[in-house]
Amino acid sequence: MPRPQRCEQFDPSEVGIVHVVQRCVRRAFLAGVDQATGKDYSFRKEWIRRRMEALASVFAVDVLSYAVMSNHMHQILRNRPDVCAQWSDEEVAIRWLRVFPGRRLEEHLAEPTESDVQMLVRNKERLAEVRSRLSDISWFMRALAEPIARMANKQDECTGRFWEGRFKAQRIVDEAGLLACSMYVDLNPVRAAMSTTPETSPHTSAYDRIEASKGERIPSAAFDLKPIPTEEAGREIRETPVEVLQEKRKAKRRNPTGKRIRRDGWLSPLTLSKTTLSAEPQVHTQGVRSSDRGFLHIRWSDYKRLLDWTAAQSVAGQVAKLPKRLAQTLSEVGIDASMWRDLVWDWQRYFGKTSCVGRPESMKADAERIGHRHHRGQVRAAACFG
Repeated sequence: MPRPQRCEQFDPSEVGIVHVVQRCVRRAFLAGVDQATGKDYSFRKEWIRRRMEALASVFAVDVLSYAVMSNHMHQILRNRPDVCAQWSDEEVAIRWLRVFPGRRLEEHLAEPTESDVQMLVRNKERLAEVRSRLSDISWFMRALAEPIARMANKQDECTGRFWEGRFKAQRIVDEAGLLACSMYVDLNPVRAAMSTTPETSPHTSAYDRIEASKGERIPSAAFDLKPIPTEEAGREIRETPVEVLQEKRKAKRRNPTGKRIRRDGWLSPLTLSKTTLSAEPQVHTQGVRSSDRGFLHIRWSDYKRLLDWTAAQSVAGQVAKLPKRLAQTLSEVGIDASMWRDLVWDWQRYFGKTSCVGRPESMKADAERIGHRHHRGQVRAAACFG
């Protein structure tokens, strides 16, 4: 069966949730320990995390879960055209110009000025195109992958590919699939034997949420959404030595807004609000993420218990009994509790080659949406979802 087209998996004009996987070329450990030389490139994982955090502040894309591994990364993303529609023309322009300013200054991307913003605002056709791209997962992944590849190549003094190719995408069509996929992503380091618990698995959304619950705060990587006055920008370029200007911009890139936020402040909240209508965009106003909408009908405390229990079931034949409350939580979303451990630990067996994730009836409905009779993997999915 041929790989489905991107337009079949997600549409920038419609809210959708997608699990994306981006692998390093030849699955080499370009963000881990190089087996040939023994050199450790694990610091690049923080490059990727901070770039994701920065992009979450400007794109209308919610980062629900993520895990950065040594040779690939997982993300669960939700595009939000409804949020993008609430932004003014000026907001759309400054957000786009922060990521794609269109000009360079002494090897550092030039900061957008007020005149740059107004020039884009006056070009209505271009602005409409930009607004659409800000809620497009493909553009989000492009803005994430390209700078990381350039930085790594510059550091290694080489050219060529860093990433294997375009990212792999799986559309998530219901809450059962979303819960299972989120758990699979959060437990990737545990499954790969890189750690034993979520608490010792940095560069994952679970780790960020655990540390945030303990009160940890970090310097924000969010872009500054205020344009520079045109006259001030010109004066700074004319009067400031190049070396000083470069150091100043390097410092600003480390913490563009000067704020400190909760470690998970840039991630989408886990729990859906019971008091807010599902149709409301819930636009975030603090410049850290696009919206304040959660994604699961489950409390963080229950999610954490389920995460810890699942992480401990590393041996297939020695699975402990699932606590009654957690089994009830799984049953409410349509997951067979007896199959939960296998579903998460053997995810590749059930959904490794599918383009869609969810209960069989949800997968069938999604296949009919795009004119197909079924999705590959429906039969195996039926074994896990009640």
